[in-house]
Amino acid sequence: MTFETLLDTDRIQLDHITSNDAGFFVELMNSEGWLKNIGDRNIRTSDQAQEYLTNGFIKAYHELGFGYYVVRLKACSTPIGICGFLKKPDLSYPDFGYAFLPSYQGKGYAHEACSELLTFAIDAFQLPVIDAVSLPQNSPSIRLLEKLGFQYIGLHQINSDSPLSIYRLSIK
Repeated sequence: MTFETLLDTDRIQLDHITSNDAGFFVELMNSEGWLKNIGDRNIRTSDQAQEYLTNGFIKAYHELGFGYYVVRLKACSTPIGICGFLKKPDLSYPDFGYAFLPSYQGKGYAHEACSELLTFAIDAFQLPVIDAVSLPQNSPSIRLLEKLGFQYIGLHQINSDSPLSIYRLSIK
C-alpha cells in the first residue's frame, strides 16, 4: 500500500491520513490515553472512522492546506500515532496536537514526529503562531509541549468542558 509521505526521519515517516487508516483510528481513538485526555468520539467501527476521517482530518487538507498526519514506523509502515494542526473556532491560531498508541509512548517517537512537523510547518504553512491545548493534569503532554518550545498562556474554557491549559509557540 502506498502512502503520501509528508516528512520522514531515520525512524518514522509522517503521511497524509487516508480512509485506509480507519482501522488504526478505531484502535487509537479507543485507547486509554485518547479517552482520558481527548475524549470519547464514539468511533467503534471502521465505517464510523472512515466517516470521521473524511469529514474531519481529510477535509482539513482541502480547506486549510494542512491538518493531522499519521506517524508510521519507517521500517514497516506500522501506524503508531498522529500529530498535526486543526483550526478550532475557540482558538485564535491553529491548534497543534498529537496522540500515540500506548505501546509507542515514552520512546521518543512523539518528540521526533512533532519536532519534525513543527520545523516543516512553520515555513511551509506560514504559521507564525501555533497554539496547543492540554488538560492541566496531563503532565506527559505538557512536558512535551514545553520541550518543543511552547509557553504556557493560561487556562481557557472551550465549550462546556473542563478548562484547558493553553500553550503557544510564537515564531519571531
